[in-house]
Amino acid sequence: MNKEKKLWITFIVVVTASFAVLGYYGFEIYQKAPPLPERVVTTEGEVVFEGQDIKDGQNVWQSMGGQEVGSVWGHGAYQAPDWTADWLHREAIYILDLWSQEEHGQSYESLASEEQARLERRLQLELRENTYNESDGTITISPVRAQAIEYLNDYYKGLFMENPELDELRNYYAIPPNSIKDEARMHQMNGFFFWATWATVTERPGSEVSYTHNWPPEDLVGNKATGDLLIWTGFSIILLLVGIGLMVFYHAKMKEEEDPERPVEDPLMKQTITPSMLAVKKYIWIVCVLILIQVTFGVVTAHYGVEGDGFYGLDLSELLPYSVSRTWHVQLGILWIATAWLGTGLYIAPAVSGKDPKFQKFGVNFLFICLLVIVFGSMAGQWMGIMQKLGLAENFWFGHQGYEYVDLGRFWQIFLFVGLFVWLALMVRPLLPVIRQRTAERNLLIMFLVSSAAIALFYGAGLMWGRQTNLAIAEYWRWWVVHLWVEGFFEVFATVVSAFLFVRLGLLRTKTATLSVLLATVIFLSGGILGTFHHLYFSGTPTAVMALGATFSALEVVPLVLIGYEVYENYKISRATEWLKDYKWPIYCLIAVAFWNFLGAGIFGFIINPPIALYYMQGLNTTAVHAHTALFGVYGFLGIGLMLFVLRSLYRVQKWNDKLLSFSFWSINIGLLLMVLLSVLPIGLLQTIASVNEGMWYARSAEFMQQPGMDTLRWLRAIGDTIFAIGLFAFVWFVFSLNSKKKDPLDEKPRKDYKNPEEKRQLEEVK
Repeated sequence: MNKEKKLWITFIVVVTASFAVLGYYGFEIYQKAPPLPERVVTTEGEVVFEGQDIKDGQNVWQSMGGQEVGSVWGHGAYQAPDWTADWLHREAIYILDLWSQEEHGQSYESLASEEQARLERRLQLELRENTYNESDGTITISPVRAQAIEYLNDYYKGLFMENPELDELRNYYAIPPNSIKDEARMHQMNGFFFWATWATVTERPGSEVSYTHNWPPEDLVGNKATGDLLIWTGFSIILLLVGIGLMVFYHAKMKEEEDPERPVEDPLMKQTITPSMLAVKKYIWIVCVLILIQVTFGVVTAHYGVEGDGFYGLDLSELLPYSVSRTWHVQLGILWIATAWLGTGLYIAPAVSGKDPKFQKFGVNFLFICLLVIVFGSMAGQWMGIMQKLGLAENFWFGHQGYEYVDLGRFWQIFLFVGLFVWLALMVRPLLPVIRQRTAERNLLIMFLVSSAAIALFYGAGLMWGRQTNLAIAEYWRWWVVHLWVEGFFEVFATVVSAFLFVRLGLLRTKTATLSVLLATVIFLSGGILGTFHHLYFSGTPTAVMALGATFSALEVVPLVLIGYEVYENYKISRATEWLKDYKWPIYCLIAVAFWNFLGAGIFGFIINPPIALYYMQGLNTTAVHAHTALFGVYGFLGIGLMLFVLRSLYRVQKWNDKLLSFSFWSINIGLLLMVLLSVLPIGLLQTIASVNEGMWYARSAEFMQQPGMDTLRWLRAIGDTIFAIGLFAFVWFVFSLNSKKKDPLDEKPRKDYKNPEEKRQLEEVK
């Protein structure tokens, strides 16, 4: 049995076994999710919330931005509090003060430590007991807790509506007045906040830990780190060290093959440019437009951190509140990166066969129009949802779903899902005839199609929750999209595309590339698929999910230990022959990908991955450090690099503005690094200290975040942000400057490079 066959078998076994486990524990999550009650009543029979209030309240929360306005269970935005941590602390303090006044005539803070400890223990017995009755679906609470809920109802109504006493706090949280315009909706959202918080402190049946594994940390109610968090953290670190040792051993054992003989000329110069390949140019243009829009909204979103209701004195909050600008910033980031990658796929597929199947160009153009409709249609719907111009059902379908990274309404999700299958068809049609020829590239092309099919298929996980699905279950499927789709199969697709480009350039042997791609995919997915669970430690899931997430997410870091070797190899390739200087910046982008993969995905990712670390860090700016350096540093740079490869092929003899590209490349890298090191990382680390010492509520509170030192750190972000933005604007300028010459790219191809008369005829037709 040859190596390729062994690796294919290993790939199939790893994927099948991993998804079997992922599916089994997904079923467990369905069974053991925090129960949604039929009603919440007091011991005296008074109804506090109907079950439908809680379900509708979840939709109200989603309609105002959901995870783009603060967070719930630690998932979401960083500007406002985590609403579950905030509710829990305020409820605890209210009850403690009430009891203290009744018994001692003074506030809880004024009591001696012994009395405080006694009241805290009484509070823990009050809040942690599970009073959910499965037979009638009722949660029963005491009258004192009902009083606390009434107090919190008034507080949150004032915050989200228009209590003038809370104007300053609203400004700190970047929440415009009357974000919720209807008192009935406000009551429903408070019902959802109560239920989500109830799950954080109520012990699972037969257990001494809450549904969210005692998250958030809050000593007053007995939410403390458990032994399981420490045990599985230790195990994950041990496994990481073992994995690194095995990876280094395997690499040392591998025999390095001699590099193939370098081509004298650029092989891509002789490649046929079909009409559909030429049509891909507009994809690159729209990517550049989306980059400009995304960066603009990123600047606005970051500025809301220091001026919660405006932009340098300009009142934007009424027209463009923080929740809208952050939604568009996050969503457009994913969409432009995905468009760059998908456009590269549309360029490569017909390049392999050298000709377009029938209607290929029409399909590429049709898909482009669909892309524009989805992008701008979903943005309009999200704005209308957040501005409370849609009903709850209409918001779910056409507005804002409130789940970070998958905010677009269900209609737009379905539209995008169908569009991905159209894209897949456009990829398959040119490649099938080549695969049938059983050339040396066959296995590499099959892997290319497998990764393309996974991209189309796994976005469908975003359709698995409904409008009023239990949040724990919705989170399970959401992370299928964010982790498996964005971080998983796009990674596989990128690995295949990069290897294929190097094969086409004559820099890698086909067999070597195929084996490397299969091996890298097996290693990555071995940890990556079940590593999805590390996002779900504290999302109402059973303990086994934490154990699996900690174990396999540690393995995700293992392949990154050899990044230095990858950087060296790519650098060596860039200097291999004279004509490769034309590909200097695309290859440098791959070097940047390797650097940010190590720093952003590896180091910054592993900082927050172990259970004990994430227990104190979930929902803090340490997560934003990982998000920016991994999402843009890895996937964004890869998208830019792939676009530069395509542009180099399209504009074959045009001399590039090397100085502009150099300025852009280094500005983006330096700006991103400064953004993190000067601002986001220090804020995140200070928040972590506050979370450990005082609790999650304090680390996210205005009391902590509005200190002068924290304000200074937020302003320091402007340095990195400005350099980063200028670098991206320079890149966009470079792309559009390629079109400043009136000469068509097809005219740049020397006549002697025509491979045959048929190619000449095709090119003439395009012109």
